[in-house]
Amino acid sequence: MPLPRSILALALAIATTPAFAADDVTVEDLARRLKALELRLGTAEASSANEPTNSVADLDQRLRVIERKLELQAEADAARTASTPVVTMGEKGLSVKSAPPGDFEMKFRALVQADGRFWLDDSEFPQSDTFLLRRVEPTIEGNWGPLLGYRLTAQLAGDSATINDAYLDVKFDPRATVRVGKTKTPVGLERLQSSSSTEQVENGFPSELAPGRDVGAQLQGEFASGGTSYVLGVYNGAPDGRDGLTSNPDSDFELVGRLFFEPWKNAANGLSGLGFGIAGSTGDKEGAGNNYLPRYRTPGQVQFFGYRSDVLADGEHTRWSPQAYFYHGRFGLLAEYISSYQHLFSPSSGVEASLDNRAWQLSGGVVLTGEDNSYRGVVRPNHPFTTDGTGWGAFELVARYGRLDIDDDAFPLFADPATAVAGAHGWSLGVNWYLTSNFKLVADYNQTAFDAAPGGLEREDEKVFLTRAQFSF
Repeated sequence: MPLPRSILALALAIATTPAFAADDVTVEDLARRLKALELRLGTAEASSANEPTNSVADLDQRLRVIERKLELQAEADAARTASTPVVTMGEKGLSVKSAPPGDFEMKFRALVQADGRFWLDDSEFPQSDTFLLRRVEPTIEGNWGPLLGYRLTAQLAGDSATINDAYLDVKFDPRATVRVGKTKTPVGLERLQSSSSTEQVENGFPSELAPGRDVGAQLQGEFASGGTSYVLGVYNGAPDGRDGLTSNPDSDFELVGRLFFEPWKNAANGLSGLGFGIAGSTGDKEGAGNNYLPRYRTPGQVQFFGYRSDVLADGEHTRWSPQAYFYHGRFGLLAEYISSYQHLFSPSSGVEASLDNRAWQLSGGVVLTGEDNSYRGVVRPNHPFTTDGTGWGAFELVARYGRLDIDDDAFPLFADPATAVAGAHGWSLGVNWYLTSNFKLVADYNQTAFDAAPGGLEREDEKVFLTRAQFSF
């Protein structure tokens, strides 16, 4: 057990005081005390090799041995501390960080979402009420030195496992980071939100036109203390509303860019939560089927539009999307518009056309219990839920209205009016209960109406009640 420095200092002070000046402490008393300290430090044997004289010089020499022993112990303790990783576990997951300066770090995080879907008045297009695991996503992320960052996220929900994210960041500078691998394509504002932070169970109509995750490389960065951010990348190319393939079968690539501004991000005023920008993508696609052409779905995840099976993507596919959000105190608002322009060819008729499908939405929420709203949702309730009734968590009321319109020229050559509709519009109302920073319950009611295609049949409204229990860290 290391000797406290205060004791050593006292002993040294006594030792250097002439024996005749110590009225209560004799040289013999000090010698006995030193003997006890030497036994504790393991230096007694060495000091007793010669018969002690109990002189001041002898005591000084023995004290120097003790002092050196303490110095060696302190150096050993410091070396152990400097080489010991720092392991922490809390509401943000498990973290293992290398010893100071901590340039190497690995974090383990996870997201689990268990949903319920319950249909009302679905006699014309009956659907099955069901419980399902919507997402089971373990994540490993961190830094490998000051230059490299990484993220690996698996998707274990469904009938087969897959990889959501798998990328490496080369962090040259906050203004210039290169990301290589599979990641979210930076187009849709709502799609770029974490799946744990979206206000409602399922995304709105603009996300059906935005690409999902894709494989490629991008340059990203921030300026003006994070008030201006950009992304510029090249990817294999993903169809509307879905992830791209892990390979690139048509050898065509897609160029994507996004510019986003938060000019008052660091200001303490009412505009600090305002963000706005524009994103877009362009590239060629050549091929048929789901890997090249979209299938649009309702919030209940039921398909309401798809192209005929023989239709080909045959050239340019361009998207552009103005987008914005505003958060102030307990209030939040998100607005998004997207246009997806794609060139198609119908071999059966020999006709080609460029179709422009469009969607928009306005989504908002108010936190009834007073916590701050944000693009990341309610980060932490002021009073987390407790079983004794002292805390009830945070409650948020959310609402959304949106629309998706299909280009009129899609019918009847490129899409069958008997099975596809010309558009959909709908609203939803829901409540989010944040019991803790890690556990959330969600309940949404969604109602969608459909626009019949020329020559097509009217389709009954979709009425679906969605629930979610979410655990994340």
